[in-house]
Amino acid sequence: MKQLLEFLGVIALVQGVAGLLNEFTDWDWGLVQRIGFLDGYGIYASVALLVLAVALFAAAGSSRKSG
Repeated sequence: MKQLLEFLGVIALVQGVAGLLNEFTDWDWGLVQRIGFLDGYGIYASVALLVLAVALFAAAGSSRKSG
């Protein structure tokens, strides 16, 4: 479970950074700019992805091994 949370955290982190780079440098990469209903909210969606990544990393760090 820890590895899954870390993997999802890395994906969210990469997409959040790519979305911010797209907003500030017009670098056309990432999923945030490709989702139609997020038009005009790219910065907010990218920051939300970064916050989600931090939360996923925190959850992965606090998860205990069972067994």
